[in-house]
Amino acid sequence: MNVYEQLQSLNINLPAVATPAAAYVPFVRSGNLVYLSGHIAKKDGVVWTGQLGKNISTEEGKLAARAVAIDLLGTLHAAVGDLNQIKRIVKVMSLVNSTADFTEQHLVTNGCSELLGQVFGAAGAHARSAFGVAQIPMGACVEIELIAEVA
Repeated sequence: MNVYEQLQSLNINLPAVATPAAAYVPFVRSGNLVYLSGHIAKKDGVVWTGQLGKNISTEEGKLAARAVAIDLLGTLHAAVGDLNQIKRIVKVMSLVNSTADFTEQHLVTNGCSELLGQVFGAAGAHARSAFGVAQIPMGACVEIELIAEVA
């Protein structure tokens, strides 16, 4: 099954690339690698705000990370033109807006990682970092960036 058929089976429509909120570009391609800038969680087109450990549960955070993954896929599609050309998702870095005592950033980030695995199969398995941070731009609950290798 190609990537687009897999997305369709998951009822996922790829969004357009979001306009950067500051002085950066959504992606940079260097050789066979594509670096995607951090994407913040959105719910119904609006920044998904909140703090894990305070007013957002781990399960809700996982859904936010999945939503970020969908936005990342839209940007990756714009960067390469055909997601079937992705050889591997190399690395995911996740920032989770969380209280000092929240320790489930890794579980939140699974929302992104699991979707990438569903979409790309073995090529979606990636190295990863998940950090708890005091704040994310615009009060977003999750921000994720991604590096992918193109065939």
